[in-house]
Amino acid sequence: MKAMTKKINEACDYIKGEIDVDPEIGLILGSGLGSLANDIENKRIVKYEEIPNFPVSTVEGHEGQLVIGSLEGKKVMAMQGRFHFYEGYTMQEVTFPVRVMKELGVKMLFVTNACGGMDPKLYPGALMFIEDHINFTGANPLIGPNDNELGTRFPDMSTAYDSELIELGKKVGVKLDIKTEKGVYLAISGPNYMSAAELRMLRRVGGDTVGMSTVPEVIVARHAGLRVLGISCVTDMAIADGLEPLEHSAVVEVANRTRPKFIKLVKGILKEVNL
Repeated sequence: MKAMTKKINEACDYIKGEIDVDPEIGLILGSGLGSLANDIENKRIVKYEEIPNFPVSTVEGHEGQLVIGSLEGKKVMAMQGRFHFYEGYTMQEVTFPVRVMKELGVKMLFVTNACGGMDPKLYPGALMFIEDHINFTGANPLIGPNDNELGTRFPDMSTAYDSELIELGKKVGVKLDIKTEKGVYLAISGPNYMSAAELRMLRRVGGDTVGMSTVPEVIVARHAGLRVLGISCVTDMAIADGLEPLEHSAVVEVANRTRPKFIKLVKGILKEVNL
């Protein structure tokens, strides 16, 4: 048995012993957005530190646990807190939970994040469905030997974000009177925020938002054959001209303020999505 497969199986065996449902949809909840997991019914909580081979969250606003149960009639597994490349984890460690979700039966992944808006129309508090991404992290979780049991050597990324799920999300937003946007998410390694010159460059190469997560997880999700819906919560204006100093506490504060409509939107999509 290959090393990665062995680690996945060890983690899954432990989690299976702690839960009594087979999850269908995975949720990765970003900074300040983890409270969505509080609405999960008949929940079982598994701390990351208890799971074999799992990393541990070190960032403020990330609880560091799996919450498994039912939400809007769907069986879900939510990550309250994710892992980041800048924490010192390898890309394989950052994306390990996605591998575990797949092995546990998850077919669809909803991935969320807090990010900076480089497009002027993306004000703090805006919600943006990710149509596409740019990987500017300088790394890729698929580098290294490929296990064909986990996915193909050269996975296609032309439709990384499921267009049907995006359209469903837009329709749910209209129904709930929640304004949403669509755009390109650009991932950097972090942990520092960008300089004005860097933001000018990132905007010119096609990014609408910028953040330090999501893309590695989506690459692995698509490698594993999962359908993906990405939603960004814009927490600050990352516009080169007039750039102001930014602290993580301010990012979490805006995410917390946006949380009610974000939760309403995600629950609305869950209610209507077909597996």
